[in-house]
Amino acid sequence: MIDSYGETTGPRVSLVIPARDEAPNLPWVLRRVPDIVDEIVLVDGRSTDGTVEVACAVRPDIRVVHQEGRGKGDALRLGFEAARGERIVMIDADGSMSPTEIPRFIDLLDRGYDVVKGSRFADGGCSTDITILRRAGNLALLGLFNRLYASGFSDLCYGYIAFDRSHLSRLDMSCPGFEVEAQLLISAIRARLRVTEVGSCESPRLCGDSNLRTFRDGSRVLRTVVGSHDRGLSGLAVQRLRSALWGRPAHVPGRIEPARPVPIAPAPVVPVPVVAAPVIPAPAGVWSERSPGLSELPQPT
Repeated sequence: MIDSYGETTGPRVSLVIPARDEAPNLPWVLRRVPDIVDEIVLVDGRSTDGTVEVACAVRPDIRVVHQEGRGKGDALRLGFEAARGERIVMIDADGSMSPTEIPRFIDLLDRGYDVVKGSRFADGGCSTDITILRRAGNLALLGLFNRLYASGFSDLCYGYIAFDRSHLSRLDMSCPGFEVEAQLLISAIRARLRVTEVGSCESPRLCGDSNLRTFRDGSRVLRTVVGSHDRGLSGLAVQRLRSALWGRPAHVPGRIEPARPVPIAPAPVVPVPVVAAPVIPAPAGVWSERSPGLSELPQPT
């Protein structure tokens, strides 16, 4: 952030925006980025509609990262690695999330929270885009998530999130798709980070079709939420089932796998030669096993 004298003060804030074919929507998003943001990182997923050119025309200072892989999770990982700020915020490029809400996220980070998650159903939140089907799916996944991980979130499938960069190595984001948002929260809970929610308003995307597929992406979130559970009797049952299906213990994000015992070979037995000790005659008048018995000693007269 920049003070009235033009000097950098406080933690630097980086905004990471994954995008693929979002040229019509990006100008609206980029023009609303507040001054609190010091750096914008656009991760382009091989767009063919001039997304990068439009972004650079609106914000010449934008940093562009070209994604070779596929999926939102992969794009976010690239963006987080490229970001230089101490505070990192992630939003979508379709105009459904307003960048003007970013100061509320940063304020909570400044108060000591490690991860701040936007919620459409918390105080101050809303959605004019969610359908009845998506709402029902989100509620079902949310209820399961809160039960398995002993949490109390009010929203799950919403990717407006900010966090402190110092915790980046503790946040697991190995999933390639939209389920990465749930995976991030799971790893934050396991790392015992301070996580909170802030109300956020979701709007319909401005132009084009969404890359989100309700049943496909919902099932991937479900697999991530259930498959990552490894605590208590239910977690043990889940991991045993995964082991039976795949023939080996599944890797659980955020879990430290126990080390395998290393066999120790017994030391070879080396015979030690026994050497007879030399017989040393005892001095006169000293009792020893080889001295004459008491009856043989000269008796006093």
